[in-house]
Amino acid sequence: MTTALAVDGVRRDLKGRRVLNGLDLFLDAGECRAIVGLNGAGKTTALRVMLGMLRPDAGTVTILGTRLPSADRSVWRSVGHLVETPFCYPELTARQNIEASAALHGASRASASTRIVELADRLMLTAWLETPVRRLSLGTRQKVGLAAALVHAPRLIVLDEPTNGLDPLAVVALRTLIADATRDGAAVLVTSHHFDELARLADRVDVLHHGRIIDTLTPDGPDLEQRFFNTVLAADTAAVSA
Repeated sequence: MTTALAVDGVRRDLKGRRVLNGLDLFLDAGECRAIVGLNGAGKTTALRVMLGMLRPDAGTVTILGTRLPSADRSVWRSVGHLVETPFCYPELTARQNIEASAALHGASRASASTRIVELADRLMLTAWLETPVRRLSLGTRQKVGLAAALVHAPRLIVLDEPTNGLDPLAVVALRTLIADATRDGAAVLVTSHHFDELARLADRVDVLHHGRIIDTLTPDGPDLEQRFFNTVLAADTAAVSA
């Protein structure tokens, strides 16, 4: 399989604190992989390093065959992401925001128009497309951000807590959109605190603890949440005993 994302030995300090400590992660085309961890484990920092928003102090990140920071516009046009807050200009309508994301990623106006209609219908966003984002609820802004991340049919999709604020029907819609994307060959990386949702989304679940992956869990086993906590507890116990 083709590796869409390779993170090798990444270390990153922030404000004098080690946040990422030898992070290794590999994501193949057609795969949905999840990262889970306690608050402060380094999830968002890891995503920001993977997306070139932060440079690692050590180690390498390779996206779609190109090592950062050398990725040019053609590489970033094939990446879609939602990290921390949705892509939204508050004075623009929902449709204009999604169109802006499509244009920034090099999608044609015609293909973007068709895709916006499809995404809005599936995410139940159609009624809000002509509404300025500043007037939208948190959950509806999240839908705008998801549509902006997906509108250009990216080959690598990175989503940080993508179900934040979504109603149950929209969560199911997002699940099917991710399944469609991976079936078409895209690679998807998500973070979430919702273990039941991860069990439905991900092919593999990586446990991030103190800035590194300490185990990889299969989502189809019994009680994913309990296995996660057992893994973290075992790591902490071993560290104290060392």
